[in-house]
Amino acid sequence: MKLQKIVNRLQKLHPKEIDLSLDRILNLCRKLDNPQNKIKAISVVGTNGKYSTIQAMYAILKEAKINCNIYTSPHIKKINERFVFNNKELTDNELSDLLKKVEIVNDNKAITFFEILTAAYFYKAAEYPENINLIETGLFHRFDATNILNQNLASVVTSIGLDHLDWLPKNERTIEKIIFEKTSDLLNSNIIVAKQSEEISKHIKEKIKDNKSSKFFFNEDYNFSSDEKNFFHYEDKFGRMKLPMPNVNGKFQLENISTAIATLKIVKQIKVNDHHIKSGITKIHNIARLQEITEGKLKNLVKGNRLLVDGSHNPLGAKVLNDYLESLNCEKHVIVGMMANKNHQEYMSYFKNIKSLTIIDIPNQSNSIKGKDLKNKLNNHTNIQYKENIFEAIKSIPVNKNDLILITGSLYLAGEVLNLN
Repeated sequence: MKLQKIVNRLQKLHPKEIDLSLDRILNLCRKLDNPQNKIKAISVVGTNGKYSTIQAMYAILKEAKINCNIYTSPHIKKINERFVFNNKELTDNELSDLLKKVEIVNDNKAITFFEILTAAYFYKAAEYPENINLIETGLFHRFDATNILNQNLASVVTSIGLDHLDWLPKNERTIEKIIFEKTSDLLNSNIIVAKQSEEISKHIKEKIKDNKSSKFFFNEDYNFSSDEKNFFHYEDKFGRMKLPMPNVNGKFQLENISTAIATLKIVKQIKVNDHHIKSGITKIHNIARLQEITEGKLKNLVKGNRLLVDGSHNPLGAKVLNDYLESLNCEKHVIVGMMANKNHQEYMSYFKNIKSLTIIDIPNQSNSIKGKDLKNKLNNHTNIQYKENIFEAIKSIPVNKNDLILITGSLYLAGEVLNLN
């Protein structure tokens, strides 16, 4: 209750949820003695794969007995997920105390919720100057609150695609503009660029050509292959490794994991060996990224059938998600709820050969599209229906043996689903 009261107060300090600018957080961090300048950080920028890449790095670093601080957003089940220090998520009381301290220093000045959370993260992270900080940047990076570091160990650029276009001027809603916002202001250290389309890779290279960082690109400087059932091969300038398949679903996760491995091997200040990598990638903790629900209220409804939840919400995410579904030899039933500002038709256009599509409302999200409105926008899909909530949706699907049910379309929906379960 104490934590929620503080959160409610902080959310009222600025009339906008997002106001892309660095002045407010810089002013607050000055009052906090610039904690962002006292940490060792790896920044992770991109559209998709940021969280998964961070979790892969975290799993490997833990195997190497290296302590981490982690800052990600948004949270899925509870806000504490955003604040990991010394390999432990803050408790409600610890987070309440931290936010209270920063709230007092802020002195009721206008600041967005994300900005004050980011300042609080940096303030706490400075208590652990030897830890590795894994920091997920927000909307576009250039004016994101996390982009106030003077130096870092590396910048990781995960896959880039079209998303959050409503935050750009109408005449600038292009992939070139997104790449500029995400990559033009990267620090001079190491830049590791994950797998991209040929066009996007070309644009990234053009944007960072004057950056003095050491640059490493997927397919040019590191790579992987997966031609064996239980193993995949990772290769870079340091050599080749035969690795066990990770404990996460989807071939696209091998791309994220390979990028994580490349980053940790490239950063000279970090000492990880083959054993840490082989063991770590089998212990990755990914929430709402092709996560299989194996027990709970919702699992009880599907009994012996597989139930997956995935927070993908943009066309690039839909594409890799469908690639995974296409690799499975079973009938697929998809349940979807989405936020209002997404490209609904393009997102759903990537899903091929699904048996049924059920549209639902996302509870507790005023910025989501109503399920009935979403169904009307997607009426070109066959075997489509609307149900008010996730329980009714699951119960209405006529599954046969070995059928799979996937819940997707929004990280906010994924969080609601996991909490309900």
